[in-house]
Amino acid sequence: MRVTRAVVPSLFTVLNMFCGFLSIVYASKGDILQASWLIILAAGFDALDGVMARITKSSSQFGVEIDSLSDVVSFGAAPAFLVYQAHLQTLEGFGILLSSLLMVFAGLRLARFNVNLVGFEKDHFSGLPTPASALTVASFLINYWSATTGLGGAAALLPYLVVILSLLMVSKVKYDTLPKISRRSFQREPWKFVFLALAIVVVVVSAGEAIFPLFVLFVMLGIVRYVGSMVKHILHHEAKRKEEETVEPTSVDI
Repeated sequence: MRVTRAVVPSLFTVLNMFCGFLSIVYASKGDILQASWLIILAAGFDALDGVMARITKSSSQFGVEIDSLSDVVSFGAAPAFLVYQAHLQTLEGFGILLSSLLMVFAGLRLARFNVNLVGFEKDHFSGLPTPASALTVASFLINYWSATTGLGGAAALLPYLVVILSLLMVSKVKYDTLPKISRRSFQREPWKFVFLALAIVVVVVSAGEAIFPLFVLFVMLGIVRYVGSMVKHILHHEAKRKEEETVEPTSVDI
């Protein structure tokens, strides 16, 4: 096997997959918090493999495929098993079905992404990215899980959170990609860098407790923007229709 520079991003992808596996192991032992943090660590490796691929200029179809397979493990199977162990197992058969949505819809979303991928650079995601869905679940558990009382009153929110995130993954709601570290990217979209820097500061200051509110904000911004664009499209279509109705036919003198 010939070793090339493509090994560098693939190494981070493998670490992403390994963290997803470890999350499942810790969740099976009932260590919900450790399992949640491992999903967050997996997301960090997932972001780094893209950065390293651009730095080494080694983007490839193999990288796309192995990245998607890793994401199914770390951001599909791991969070699905995590929510089942944390609370949904109390719902018995319905809990199994409900928790599996995170894995099934993550697989569908990633398959659609691979089929529609043109080139290796993208300006936005169609549907909620699987890492964002998994991070929302993991940060929710970090914020509300207690080793003594479990989720407490927050347990009632978990089924709704799972369903909403699952449906958003296969929706057509647009979400922004992470900003690429370059002068051109900064000049074109400086607000992305400002928001990312502020988010990192807030997460560090809050010792990780702000991760969940930030991802809720990220999810809601996509929904609000999508609804706004739909309303704008409807209003534009309605205005155009009224304009056509008010136009009187011109008479032609013979």
